Amino acid sequence: MQVQSAPMREFLLYFLRLGAFGFGGPIALCGYMQRDLVEQKRWISEEDYVEGLALAQLAPGPLAAQLAIYLGWIRAGFWGATGTGLAFVLPSFLMVLALSAVYVRFGGLPWMQGAFYGVGAAVIAIIARSAWKLTKLTLKKDRLLWGISAASTLVTAWTEQEIVWLFLLAGALVLAVRARGTTTMVVAPFLLTGLQGVASSAILVQILWVFAAAGAVVFGSGLAIVPFLRGAVVVDHHWLTDQQFLDAVAVAMITPGPVVITVAFIGYLVAGPLGAVVAALGVFLPCWLLVVGPASFFRRHAKNPKVHAFVDGVTAAATGAIAGAAMVLGKRAIYDLPTLLVALAALLALWRMKKVPEPMVILTAGVAGLALRSLP
Repeated sequence: MQVQSAPMREFLLYFLRLGAFGFGGPIALCGYMQRDLVEQKRWISEEDYVEGLALAQLAPGPLAAQLAIYLGWIRAGFWGATGTGLAFVLPSFLMVLALSAVYVRFGGLPWMQGAFYGVGAAVIAIIARSAWKLTKLTLKKDRLLWGISAASTLVTAWTEQEIVWLFLLAGALVLAVRARGTTTMVVAPFLLTGLQGVASSAILVQILWVFAAAGAVVFGSGLAIVPFLRGAVVVDHHWLTDQQFLDAVAVAMITPGPVVITVAFIGYLVAGPLGAVVAALGVFLPCWLLVVGPASFFRRHAKNPKVHAFVDGVTAAATGAIAGAAMVLGKRAIYDLPTLLVALAALLALWRMKKVPEPMVILTAGVAGLALRSLP
């Protein structure tokens, strides 16, 4: 396929539009890039795209954002990666910042509580569906990967946390098994004001550390970060309640761009606008470093079977963790008959109507929650 040369301005505008209007989660966003940049515009070769997708799966961090950064690196090196990453993330970050301000200002009003009453149940349906889609896409008919994914699901559901060393162990296990089976594998106060008032500088440092750690160790889909973040912000630091954390996931679902932008909402609730900036910087900086740093090396070794074996094991564990997260959050979001009905209706809509936009499901669930809460 003949690759077409595109001005960098047009390349960046494409990712700005994708970040502003690209709904559907990481799998859909990666699909849009393949369709638009490889098949239609021919700005990226199929080989470069496949290598970028493999690196995004191998490196910890949000899948779609890493792929965008790699494609920017292919197009224009260091500055291409930086500009593409910023263009892709900025629209959804600004939207989440606005929603965060509304939530902090009006979060106690009955209409917002009613809306999130329905939204939380719909989010569980979306996470469950995403986990199933990722399972079919990544595990296929490999019994070893299915076993790892099932174990990861049970561990995440039981402990209510994402155990990072299990991901690395899963990657090493698949590498060992496949290697054995073949011989061919060689500030102003308002900037820091969250739900609990003005946050301290120490809290900002903690936010940066927590979200940088999340960006550095969480593999696969943007949803894979959900169990890790819940363990950090709800269980360990007690910054948010389970309901507030679920609201943060919901906000990420109703905005375009990478799902992992939910970190900006969490950062805002904890430490205001500056907390949102620090949280987003923390989670995306490792993502950028882990793509740009090894990009040259990876291009030389992308076809190594050992690399693929390790990626498969890590991906299987990450997929299981997403399913486990759906169980953990489901216990908090689905607690009576109305929320159960909303969740089932959302799951049915997503299952039967393949092209229904997820934000439409979320907004409909919010309206349903308002109506249900208004009943006597």
